[in-house]
Amino acid sequence: MTTPSAEAASPLSASDSREVAPRHAAVIRLLLISAFVVILNETIMGVAIPRLMASLGVDAVAAQWLTTAFLLTMAVVIPITGFLLQRLHTRTIFVAAMTLFCLGTLVATLAPGLPVLVIARVIQASGTAIMLPLLMTTVMTLVPAESRGKTMGNIMIVISVAPAIGPTISGLILSVLAWRWLFALVLPIAIAALLLGARRIENVTTPREAPLDFGSVLLSAVGFGGGVYGLSLIGTPAAPQSFPTWAPLAIGALGVVAFVTRQLILQRHDRALLDLRTFTSRNFTVSVVLMAIMMMALFGTLIVLPIYLQNVRGLSTLETGLLLLPGGLLMGLLGPPVGRTYDRVGPAKLLIPGVVIVTAVLWAMTLLGPTTPVPYILVGHLVMSVGFALLFTPLFTVSLSSVRPQLYSHGSAVLGSTQQVAGAAGVALFVALMSAQSAELLGGGATALDAMAGGVRAAFLCGAIASLGAIVCALFVRKPDTAALAAPH
Repeated sequence: MTTPSAEAASPLSASDSREVAPRHAAVIRLLLISAFVVILNETIMGVAIPRLMASLGVDAVAAQWLTTAFLLTMAVVIPITGFLLQRLHTRTIFVAAMTLFCLGTLVATLAPGLPVLVIARVIQASGTAIMLPLLMTTVMTLVPAESRGKTMGNIMIVISVAPAIGPTISGLILSVLAWRWLFALVLPIAIAALLLGARRIENVTTPREAPLDFGSVLLSAVGFGGGVYGLSLIGTPAAPQSFPTWAPLAIGALGVVAFVTRQLILQRHDRALLDLRTFTSRNFTVSVVLMAIMMMALFGTLIVLPIYLQNVRGLSTLETGLLLLPGGLLMGLLGPPVGRTYDRVGPAKLLIPGVVIVTAVLWAMTLLGPTTPVPYILVGHLVMSVGFALLFTPLFTVSLSSVRPQLYSHGSAVLGSTQQVAGAAGVALFVALMSAQSAELLGGGATALDAMAGGVRAAFLCGAIASLGAIVCALFVRKPDTAALAAPH
């Protein structure tokens, strides 16, 4: 027999057909537009840090909090989204998320100094953390299994294009306007998305009673927040009289162990904040591991490659953004056709070539030097983007399709947490290796350019080695039996 909670969380009858109902398609389109706005905000800040340091009179360690605070908030809020998506209506969650984002953007526009700007980023991140799990869970609930690849392909346009054009837009704005315009120009777009969504989005899921375990919330904040904060400190110069880098990592690890233990106990009575029964699916587990490795490679590349282009090859911020733009656009444009291909052939014929392509380019990047022609780098980035396009649409689809419908919200939260933690780990690991190797080469008498290029090669070598494990994971991903998963348990 199906439990009441499973019935409440299961897909609506409309999603049993082969096509998405028009009103459901409208909901998904509005969520896609809103997700594009909030994800775009994540990447427009990267090239603005030097300008902010000069305008606000702060050093790099202080300015780093604009990124660290955002990642910390995302890591803390995302595990709670599993509860929110079960307990509240679709429109309520959407309005709350976009209101938080708009409020944070307004505060950032008016911020008189760094402390208020950091608070604004925390408010923004609180809304951003909810949006992608909301989008994913809604798609899994409304879209028939045989059409999910196509819809996830459309989501990949948002996930790929928004981060890709963020640095370019930021560079264009900062070339003629002050840093506040990064937020002032986003604000009216975000408000328009909020008002439109509040009017047009329908409640397409059925809430159920879901308890909120405050002990789990606290442990998730300590575990995920401490872990992300510790990772963000790797490769950053230690401030005088600061605690060691390993301390927050150790606290975070203990927090995660305690959090997992508590969830295993609570889920016996359907009271877990983040139901870990998603990992009873081997397909989901392997997909999450593969996602983590590839997210580390993606985020690490996104941080190290611009440093190489600017500090070694001498490109400007705007030139760097323009060079990386085609790859991001290509990744987004390939999303829909890759999704349609997934619906026809399944994950294996896409994942394996995708991982091999990304791995090959990472190994090629271990040869970068002070005189590597920029067109070669552009071609390499385009090829790597093709590999990522072949990976992420199938991964998002196959992972969430591998769990029972009543666990979709928890699966979305797990994927969101994996993205943030793995991304932070990739950034920290790549930057730490780059910094350490550069310092060692400088101490050995190398020139500044040669030392920096050597550090970049060391970072990409780490990614290339890790990606070999991803190839192994890709061999074990199978297309899930959605009919069996949807049957009463």
